[in-house]
Formats: sequence, C-alpha cells, structure tokens
Amino acid sequence: MPGLLLGDEAPNFEADTTYGRIRFHDFLGDSWGILFSHPRDFTPVCTTELGRAAKLAPEFSKRNVKMIALSIDSVQDHLAWCKDINAYNGNEPTEKLPFPIIADANRELSVQLGMLDPDERDKDGLPLTARVVFIFGPDKKLKLSVLYPATTGRNFDEILRVVDSLQLTAYKKVATPVDWKVTQLHPAVLQIISSPLPPGPPADIRDKKLKQGRRNGLMAGAIKCSLESILDTRLSTWEPSTQQKETRAGAEGSTARSQVTSH
Repeated sequence: MPGLLLGDEAPNFEADTTYGRIRFHDFLGDSWGILFSHPRDFTPVCTTELGRAAKLAPEFSKRNVKMIALSIDSVQDHLAWCKDINAYNGNEPTEKLPFPIIADANRELSVQLGMLDPDERDKDGLPLTARVVFIFGPDKKLKLSVLYPATTGRNFDEILRVVDSLQLTAYKKVATPVDWKVTQLHPAVLQIISSPLPPGPPADIRDKKLKQGRRNGLMAGAIKCSLESILDTRLSTWEPSTQQKETRAGAEGSTARSQVTSH
C-alpha cells in the first residue's frame, strides 16, 4: 500500500506550487520540513488551518523548518484562495502565503504518499486528500506522521511543540515526557538499563524493580529547555547516521555515569 513509514526517505518528487515548480529534496535542502495536506481549497476548516499555519510560519522558520502544503486543487485555485486566507488573518489579501501549496490535481502524489481519504469525495466521486502531516529531518527521513479526518482540524501549536521535541531529542540523548513544552521544567528520561547498576551511581539514578522482576536503573533528571538552547545545540551539518551510531554506542556503554544537565 502506498504511503510513508517512520524512517522512510521522502520521495524526491517534482510538483507545481504557488511558488513555481519544485523538486522536493532541493526545496528542503538541509532544513527540517513539514508537508501537510488538506481536503479542499475555499472550505471553512481548511481556511482556518492554513491561516493558523501562516501565523506560526515565523516560529517554524526560527526552528529551521520549511513548510509546504498540498491538496488536489489547481495552482490557480490555490492563489485565489490565499487571498481569502490572508484576509481571514487580517492581512493584505495577496496571492502568497509564507509557504508554497502543491497542486496535485491528478492525485499522483497523494496516492504515492498515502494521503487520500476514501470517505471524502468530490462531486465526481474522486477521493479528497485527508489532513496529513509529515515531518522530515535534515536527512530527508520521516520523523513523524499524523493523520486527521476531514471533519477535524489540526492543532498547529501541537505540531510546533512536536517539532521542539523532535529537534531536542535529535541532538540530546533525552526523551520528552507527556505534555512537555520548551521553557518548562520536566523530568527527561535518559536510559532504562536492563542490567544491575554499577557501584557508586550518581544521586539521580534510582534502582527500580519492575513488576516483571527485572532490575532496572532509571536515569532521570530535570531539564529546563528554552528555544534558544535548542537552536544553539544544532550542528551546521547534521549527520544522523553518525549520531545514531554514537547514541547506540553510548547506550551499550557505561550510561549510568551520564547525567542530565540543566540548560
């Protein structure tokens, strides 16, 4: 079945957009990227969604994230609709948003990416695009996917929060807990070790016996993250394969001596 799974590389497709014709990998460059689809132009929910996305575009840009939307409408429809979106946001009704919109009238790309909603169809009985969100890393690989039905608008503030978590955990060996947000103090779980703890563990390591009887060392600490601290930790050239190897090597080594530091 067509579609993308976590870890899959984004296809290097070509497409017509409101910014002209693009090749996807060239568009992304070395940035993070968000590709999100909507069912139809000139509809109320989609207008509010892209309006919110446009307002948050500066925040995504701060995080080195490029945004691009997609639907089965034509470029001409996209450009006309952008006027409505800008007017909805209280801005001058121009034909451009802070990000391009892909025109996929023949649905070729939507089929390839698994974006079509079989329950939502146009007047000709053809399926519309669902509310899909794909987030890609600088390595062009899929880091997160979300699928909403046409009846439910997305929360772009949550998508921004997820980007913060994805970027933090890509550069720091931590995991963000439930409802985590930047600038807030939360526990960040580093490792769960499935072997006895070494002698003399740091104070923030606790030996915990699970219900299954396995003895685990839970490394945790307090991490206070600001957006600036996340931005400062990014590497000019990101090499995920190297970082993944280092992460695995660190997990297999003496991880109990590592501590989470406050930012």
